[in-house]
Amino acid sequence: MTHDAKAKVIEEHRRHESDTGSPQVQVAILTERINALTEHLQDHKKDHHSRRGLLKMVGRRRRLLKYLQSTDVGAYRELTASLGLRR
Repeated sequence: MTHDAKAKVIEEHRRHESDTGSPQVQVAILTERINALTEHLQDHKKDHHSRRGLLKMVGRRRRLLKYLQSTDVGAYRELTASLGLRR
């Protein structure tokens, strides 16, 4: 993920001007990384080291979404709708 792509994701999902670490931003960044790694693994089926990293990122995103759902249901629903997550 390039610096410009990451800045664009942060710009779209931040809650205020200097927000870079809210759960919404973290989930959006993880989703972009997960999507890119999923495409990589479709071409390189035997890359098990990257697959483990993908599973760790999916678990981290799941925990962040669970936290967001327990603290702010409206923000959770908005985020899952904007990112196209099925959860």
